[in-house]
Amino acid sequence: MDLGVKTLAVLSTGEMIENPKHLEHAQKKLRRLNRQAARRVGWDKRTGQQPSNRWLATQAQVARLHAYVADARRDGLHKLSTRLVRSHDVVVIEDLNVAGMLRNRSLARHIAGVGMGEVRRQTVYKAEWQGTALHIADRWYPSSKTCSACGEVKAKLSLKKRVFKCECRLRLDRDLNAARNLAALVQASSPSCGATVNEPDGTLRKARASRAAGIATGRLTPRVSQGRDREVSDQGTDFHVS
Repeated sequence: MDLGVKTLAVLSTGEMIENPKHLEHAQKKLRRLNRQAARRVGWDKRTGQQPSNRWLATQAQVARLHAYVADARRDGLHKLSTRLVRSHDVVVIEDLNVAGMLRNRSLARHIAGVGMGEVRRQTVYKAEWQGTALHIADRWYPSSKTCSACGEVKAKLSLKKRVFKCECRLRLDRDLNAARNLAALVQASSPSCGATVNEPDGTLRKARASRAAGIATGRLTPRVSQGRDREVSDQGTDFHVS
């Protein structure tokens, strides 16, 4: 499954799960409430001015709206992660650098609204409860830039290009292409190992029993290749279930 902003998730089977965009839908009301608060008397530390009751009431409305958005997002992700681990024997997630992706100001709000880190957290512990095999792919594996048909890796692939085009004549949605690449990684790994980590080139390898248990419970993270932070366009956001 490939996580994204416009579409919450794309499975390698071609199923697309729409992003409900709870935060975006609440923006209009949030802006209105913030304008109301700006017109009312709030805190002033310099003069010791106490806020008016109307200002406090407006701030309470803002807090309730933010809580509603967070609850709605969390509920949707719980339903998604539960369906994944219950309906599939193997789940593959990528070691996302969410903190690094949030440093991109143009995408930070949208990425935070999706809750990519929360998807991984829920999937990890639910896979352990359900007994579903969990695989974690390397964050530097170029799943979005690799052709799922011939294996050619593009040097660059901007976020604006939503269709992956290869010289082998493959034309495919970039998110679906990425999910299929992760599916290929799982098929190449040993099915006897429930949790695996991967080599720097993206290929999966068996993890030691103790480390595999740690990854499955979320207490350990897979080893990743060392290097400078890449641009957000080079970072994958790929999940896959099979």
